[in-house]
Order: sequence, then structure tokens, then C-alpha cells
Amino acid sequence: MTSNANAANVARDINLTDLFSMLLARKRLIASATLLGVAGAAAISLFVTPLFTATAAIMPPQQSQSVASALLGQIGALASSGRELGLRNPGDLYVGVLESRTVADEIIKRFDLKTEFKTKTLTDTRLKLAKMTHIEAGKDSLLRISVDSPDPKRASDLANAYVDALYRQNTRMALAESNQRRVFFEGQLQAVKESLIAAEMDLKSTQQKTGLVQVSSQAEAAIRSVAQTRAEIMLREVGLQRLRAGATAQNPEVVRTETEISALRGQLSQLESTQSHAGDPLLPPSMLPNSALEYLRRAREVRYQEAIFEALAKQYEAAKIDEAKQAPVIQVVDQAVPPDLRSWPKRRLFVVFGAAIALILSSTLAFFLENARLSTK
Repeated sequence: MTSNANAANVARDINLTDLFSMLLARKRLIASATLLGVAGAAAISLFVTPLFTATAAIMPPQQSQSVASALLGQIGALASSGRELGLRNPGDLYVGVLESRTVADEIIKRFDLKTEFKTKTLTDTRLKLAKMTHIEAGKDSLLRISVDSPDPKRASDLANAYVDALYRQNTRMALAESNQRRVFFEGQLQAVKESLIAAEMDLKSTQQKTGLVQVSSQAEAAIRSVAQTRAEIMLREVGLQRLRAGATAQNPEVVRTETEISALRGQLSQLESTQSHAGDPLLPPSMLPNSALEYLRRAREVRYQEAIFEALAKQYEAAKIDEAKQAPVIQVVDQAVPPDLRSWPKRRLFVVFGAAIALILSSTLAFFLENARLSTK
């Protein structure tokens, strides 16, 4: 009981000077343990499997305006609804592509990594490949692909393989997108072509029945005005359909296009209401004989279908050109080369870490040994 009380009194009376004196008394123990820790850490670093890191740097393909998108501005009706929806940083998209299962499986198959890693499933092989691969998009817009491997050449081969896989995947995606756009406009064009043929046949039948073969310039202007407005509405609806295929209803482009369509419909309704006769919008009754109303309706439909057909034909041809174009080029800034210095283990870090641990443990042990010696006095 007396011994415990004395130990407590000694512990309370210990200050920094006493602590330093206690450690100094055991300096040989502390020094020996620290040196042993340094030697042990250095020895461990010699037996750790070294890793080499090879890095490839590329410049991601810049999002260029397609021929179809360029024509949208010339046509006017689709200028606002056909804008490309880009990412804030294009490199983020390509990081996702490089980390995809498709790219991983391609590299695994190319280098037979399942056999090399001695894994049982593709999932385990993908996880091991992901652990040794580091992909990041830097603030300088460059994309860096780093791969760790005990073999310097294998590290560089894997890093360069990622670049090759990105090129092939980018080409496939570009061709698929262009093909979908071409097929979309092809279907729209065929439907409008059939509508135009039907409208022309109706106009011909009306001409034969009424005997009218042309109208006045004022009537022609009225036909063009209504037909052009209807054509703009239809073209914007086509663009809205394309936008909805890859964007939500809250997307700003979708909302803006819907607002423009609503405004054009209001404009068309106003044109029809101010030039109506028995519900048919063209010219006031005082300026147009009743016998010509049917003819003008048919002529208006033909003008409307012609405007739609002309705009869609340009889009279809542009889509065909985009489909024939090559995918955006991936520019390699730095090709991965076999590194001549290992990236792991860092022996200096091992030695410092081992010395620190040994110093802390030996100092703690010295304190308790010296404290126990003093308490027995």
C-alpha cells in the first residue's frame, strides 16, 4: 500500500525536466532500439516487391460542332434546339470511358491478365486491374493514365493499351451516335416526302375542279406566311424530340424549345384568326372569292410540306456526312515508357517511419523502467 502511494507521489512530481532526465538515463536503450528500428525498416524495404509506375498523358478529343449542328444555325428553326449539350470538363467523360467495364475487359483479354493475376473470375481480375490503375483529368485539361506493375515494361504496355482502348471505344461511340442521327432524319424525311406527294395530288385535283392554276401575289404571301410558321413549329418539334432522347424535361434547352413552340403556335393562331373565313385562315372574304378557298388551302399545304422537306433534306445530308467522318482524334502528349526508377517502396520513407516508431516505443519503455526504479527507492 505504501509502495503504491509512493509511486503516485513520484508520478505527480514528474515535470519535463525530470522526464528528460529519466529518458537520458536510458539513452543507450533508446539509441539501440532506434537503430534497430532503422535497420529493420531498411531490411523490410529490401524484401517488399518493388513497383514501377508508367504514365501516359493524352489530350482528350475536343467537342467539335458537327455538320448537322452547323446547318441548324443556317436553317434558323432548329438553331436553339440543336445545340450540343457539353460537359464542363470533357476529360471527365473520358475518365468514365476508361474506367468502364468494356475497356477493362478488352485489356484483360489482350494481356491475358486473368492468368497472370491467377484470379478465378473476371470480376476479381477487374478489381485487381483497377487497383493498379490511376486515371485523372488534370486542371491543364490533360488526361493522365498511370499503371503500377513489378515489371516496368508491363506497366508502360498497360498504360499505352488504355490509350488504344479509348481510341477504339471513342470511334465506336461516335459512329453509333452519327448513325442514330442519320436514321432519325431519314425516317422523318420519308414521312414528309409522302405527305408532300399527297398534298401535290390534292392540289392537282383541286386545280382540275376549280380551274385555278395560280393565285395573286397577296394570296401567295398569305400562304407563305402561314406555311412558314407551321413549318417552323414542326421543325422545332423535331428538334425537341431529339433533345428529349438525351435530356430530362427540366433541361434548360428543352424548356426553352417548348416555350418557343408555344409562342409560334400563338402566332399561327393569330394569323388564322385575323384571316379566317368560316374557320379557314387565309384572306378576308372581301378579297377572295369563295371558289378559291379550297384551292388556297391545298396550295398552302404544299408550301408547308415543301418547307419541311427542304429543311429535313439538309439535315439528312449533314447527318450522312457526319456518319462518314472519323471520330475525334485522340492526341498523345506523352507515350508511356518503361520507368527506370521504382515508385514503391520508398526506402527513405520506410527508414524514417521505422525510426519514429522505434523511438516512440523505446522512449515509452524507458520511462516506465525508470519510473519503476524510482518507485522502489
